[in-house]
Amino acid sequence: MFEEPEWAEAAPVAAGLGPVTSRPLLAAASQNKGSKCRQLLATLRTLEAASLSQNPPSLPSSDSEEEELKRKKKCPKKASFASASAEVGKKRKKKCQKQGPPCSDSEEEVERRKTCREQALLGSNSAEEGKRKRKCQKHVPLNPAQHLDDVDQTGPKAWKNSATNDPPEPSPESTSPKPPHTLSRKQWRNRQKNKRRHKNKFRSPDVPDQALAEAPTEKTEVPPVPRTESHEARAGALRARMAQRLDGARFRYLNEQLYSRPSSAAQRLFQEDPEAFILYHRGFQSQVKKWPLQPVDRIAKDLRQRPASLVVADFGCGDCRLASSIRNPVHCFDLASLDPRVTVCDMAQVPLEDESVDVAVFCLSLMGTNIKDFLEEANRVLKPGGLLKVAEVSSRFEDVRTFLRAVTKLGFKVVSKDLTNSHFFLFDFQKTGPPQVGPKTQLSGLKLQPCLYKRR
Repeated sequence: MFEEPEWAEAAPVAAGLGPVTSRPLLAAASQNKGSKCRQLLATLRTLEAASLSQNPPSLPSSDSEEEELKRKKKCPKKASFASASAEVGKKRKKKCQKQGPPCSDSEEEVERRKTCREQALLGSNSAEEGKRKRKCQKHVPLNPAQHLDDVDQTGPKAWKNSATNDPPEPSPESTSPKPPHTLSRKQWRNRQKNKRRHKNKFRSPDVPDQALAEAPTEKTEVPPVPRTESHEARAGALRARMAQRLDGARFRYLNEQLYSRPSSAAQRLFQEDPEAFILYHRGFQSQVKKWPLQPVDRIAKDLRQRPASLVVADFGCGDCRLASSIRNPVHCFDLASLDPRVTVCDMAQVPLEDESVDVAVFCLSLMGTNIKDFLEEANRVLKPGGLLKVAEVSSRFEDVRTFLRAVTKLGFKVVSKDLTNSHFFLFDFQKTGPPQVGPKTQLSGLKLQPCLYKRR
């Protein structure tokens, strides 16, 4: 009979099969002449299945360069193995065509179909292996030994993420210079995203950004003012500046009216607008406060050295500062009232009897175009030998001697004069008798320059 060859029993043992599974195959081979080819195909199939189960296709990540080389060596073997199986399949088809079509229900047809399916799978696996190999070659860095650890840790995704990470630092052993790695626009965006994700990963979601920014500072800081309040504050400051400018403009207008018109016209102006006098006096005081010495304080100092029984008439008293500074009885006159002690009247016609006062004071009040009428009224109310004190802005005098000669013609003589102050001059006159000129006589020395303020 037919003797069993040695290779027929060794093949299934090598493939992991026992002698029991090999006996049906030998019986099938002894029945037909073409069973040798089928037996060979079956043996090849079992060997391929065993090799696939023991050595599955490995991923591009390898532990060492030796495994990578082994994997590359296995790839051509698998390809040649698939080509050999394809050639055997062609030979089998030719023999089958010569012998005739086998039955569809036979075991040989089932095995043939399985073989075809496995060959197709091998072909697709080989194609996928080629694609994977080409893809790995694209992403392989210049120095794969440095990136070996990254490949092991992250797997296939590491090749995609490696482009977004920072380039590896050169090892101290390598001395050869490397070209700089330039990032594309997409890689730069991915890097920025990864940085933000890494930063937000350790940030607690409950704490807002502002609290995190202020967390290192232990000192308690005042919360910032809301925008609405700051806007209202700016609007209030703007309104205050505009109001100040408007008040300054009105003060300059009123000051010009007082110096360029007679006292009767100024009185009518303040009677029609009482608030105008308050505004003028406030602006006037703000200007005088800048002086190093107040003239009213100098006059009060002189009067305190005289007897307290002397009666004083203050022409243009304002806020009655002189009356508050001395113990003497004081008659206060002005165009408008800022104090209950003020008598509102025209200073050219005060409600006093003739020769009823001892001292007449004009402290920065020789305003208007009728200064001659003021001095004649002071001569009328002063007692014989009475004292006339005048303090006026120094810039108003063109010629001091001319002014003094004009005053002497109105029944006075010069007692003392103080021209040392930089802002005002101070004069003391004594009444010698009635005026020496008629009421309609014009004295050119009494025309003082108006004290006007420039627009700023």
